[in-house]
Amino acid sequence: MTAAPVKAPPGWTARMEAATPPHRDRTVDALRAVAMLGVVLGHWLVSAVVSDPYRPAALHGASPLSYASVLSPVSWFFQTLGPFFFAGGYAAARSVGRGDRRSWLGSRLSRLVRPVLVLAAVWLPALLLLSAAGAPRGTRQVVWSLVTHPLWFLLVYLVLTALTPVLRAAVLRWGPWPALAPVALVALTDAVRGRGLPTWLELLTVPVAWAGPYLLGVALAERRLPRVAGAVLLPLGVTGGAALVLLAGYPASAVGVPGHDWSNLDPPSLFTLALAAAQLGAFLLVRPSLARLLQRPAAWAPVALLNLAAMTVYCWHQTALLMVTFAALPAGGAPGLLDAPTGDWLAYRLCWLPVFALTLAGLCALFHRFERSAS
Repeated sequence: MTAAPVKAPPGWTARMEAATPPHRDRTVDALRAVAMLGVVLGHWLVSAVVSDPYRPAALHGASPLSYASVLSPVSWFFQTLGPFFFAGGYAAARSVGRGDRRSWLGSRLSRLVRPVLVLAAVWLPALLLLSAAGAPRGTRQVVWSLVTHPLWFLLVYLVLTALTPVLRAAVLRWGPWPALAPVALVALTDAVRGRGLPTWLELLTVPVAWAGPYLLGVALAERRLPRVAGAVLLPLGVTGGAALVLLAGYPASAVGVPGHDWSNLDPPSLFTLALAAAQLGAFLLVRPSLARLLQRPAAWAPVALLNLAAMTVYCWHQTALLMVTFAALPAGGAPGLLDAPTGDWLAYRLCWLPVFALTLAGLCALFHRFERSAS
């Protein structure tokens, strides 16, 4: 009697495919994954930690964009917060109608807040240890800035998540047109920016500006975004952004540059909204082809994996950079680490990206359980 053959367990790509609900929009998950990679790689490429040659433990932050403005167009591809908020609006709108609204909000907020609390539980004692060990103030400021600065995004995300029922009701009534409302406030902010922004206006502009792409995501989820939207948003964003830079004097960099008068991100400017429009327009145009590609398990599996660990990746990516950077301190650094971001620094930094990525993978293996328990 011949024994029945033993079937090998399915590979991880097959497991990801089997675990994906049929109704899930894979293209939006792919957009979120690309946005996440853009943010992470962008931070790793512009966050230089420079060591004082006479006091190696004294660190300060710098950016290659301060020394090579020709690199500003590269920032357009790594500043992907518009797609991030778009995907967030889509996901929130798809889930808000399921079950009790209060429990829905609690679940959404828990998934966002829990990984941040874990990050704080690690870094607050670490900062106290740095202070007790006599680390220079500038070093502690660099660490604090790199770890906490990305978290402003989460505060805005929390606000928009809480407002999702109101924003969804507006979309159901008027379609995607409410997404134009933030443009007026951002234009007002830009008009008075040169005379100094009152704190209240600066704080208000941030969530209002990002409500634009968030509302478009809600509109896509509710099938209120017409097919022609991509063909409108892409050229409108490209021509509008070009006009703002070439004719109106807006900074060409999509991210803040130390030493510049003002940043397109602090608070978001009209150029930032134009960039988001162009990115989302391109996504909507390629979406049908992308949907076909993502039906292949090998293409879908890495997208699904990154989405499952999105908050962990976002919270810990700068920690990975700092760990690699601090590890180089005893050796006096290496090109692309701890040196000023001039000359060939960017080429060397590209070589360090795989090391950052491996370190981040280790951190995700350690801390992803907290994000998973919050889902």
